[in-house]
Amino acid sequence: MNIEKNIAILMADLSGYTALTETHGAYSAADLIDKYVGIVEKCLVGDCVLKERIGDEVMIVSESPDCLLATAKMIIKKTSTEDNFLQVHGGLHYGKVLQRNNSYFGTTINLASRITAKANPGTFWCSGEFINALADRSLFELRSQGMHNFKNIKGKLEVAELVNEHADSLLIDPVCRMLILNKTTATKHPESEEIFFCSTDCMYIHTSTV
Repeated sequence: MNIEKNIAILMADLSGYTALTETHGAYSAADLIDKYVGIVEKCLVGDCVLKERIGDEVMIVSESPDCLLATAKMIIKKTSTEDNFLQVHGGLHYGKVLQRNNSYFGTTINLASRITAKANPGTFWCSGEFINALADRSLFELRSQGMHNFKNIKGKLEVAELVNEHADSLLIDPVCRMLILNKTTATKHPESEEIFFCSTDCMYIHTSTV
């Protein structure tokens, strides 16, 4: 069965996942993915559905842009306050898709993916179409990120960032990119008071390569 309909799409993946895998190995990476999926599932609002996961990327869909943005806000809040976790980044778009069997197709999916690729670590970027589809923008703090080019998309498109209130206070392991929330249990750099590591292994890697 083929069905065309407007839908809100959120794509999000883990910033630094490759670095973490190379540093801590496949088992730690797989454990982190399991934890990530668990966090996402607990953050789903309203009719939001975790539709797909490929590697460290998830795709969430909803007929309500407001519910999807509320989900994004919860995901970024939860992952930003999770010790020894990675930052997420993602993109949100709204538009027409083709639903065939249990899969979605169309430029709406493609653009959501490309917005995700441009979003900075710890941020979600929203397209203008997504923002215009919100029922109540006042519920969310959005900051313009200006006009951007996207591959195979004609002209520049304006995007806005969902503000992450935790962004300015984050400490990040420079090797494996994991968040350091508790300095007292982290490994301190031998010379710098501003650099912390999740483990002595990461400290040795860092100090031996600089």
